[in-house]
Amino acid sequence: MKNRKEKGQFGYRDAHRKAQLGKILLGACLILLQLAARGFTNNPSTKNILTVMAVLSVLPTANVASPLLASWRYRTPSMDFYQNVRVHDSDYPILYDLILTTKEQIMPMDAIAVHPLGTYAYCTAAKLDTKKAEKSLNELLRLQKLNPTAKIISDEKAFLNRLDSLKPAAEFPDDGSTDTTIAFLKSMSM
Repeated sequence: MKNRKEKGQFGYRDAHRKAQLGKILLGACLILLQLAARGFTNNPSTKNILTVMAVLSVLPTANVASPLLASWRYRTPSMDFYQNVRVHDSDYPILYDLILTTKEQIMPMDAIAVHPLGTYAYCTAAKLDTKKAEKSLNELLRLQKLNPTAKIISDEKAFLNRLDSLKPAAEFPDDGSTDTTIAFLKSMSM
């Protein structure tokens, strides 16, 4: 049995995409099966029931498909990127492959370092207005009574340099906010 990827683990986006695609295909097969079953009966009531069942089966399938379509272009980053970032896993928590959503934006975060000094995210979306995204993310953190000092970095080298400059989290007092921030970021992700 394969290990299931959880939110925040490297490879989550691609694993989640495959799982969601499987659910959509299963839903589509069930819908087609229900519609095809209409042809095997002459009873008008049974035909109506099968039609209603097929129509009602569309809703859960569409609910699975809509987030998948919104995140379709965002893939898991390269293994080289992961190798460069994971050297810091023992110093402070790092979340991988999250797609954070706000009312205005979808933000594909390849890696997020959650540190007592702040949250540092690497985002590869070319059209993302990082200042607006930072403001929105910091407002959400503030509303959760967390440290509103999130910084979104769109340059890989600058992000890796920032990770290199951070001291290990063990050198700072633990007030539990790091775990709360991690849980909140995971809950915001698709």
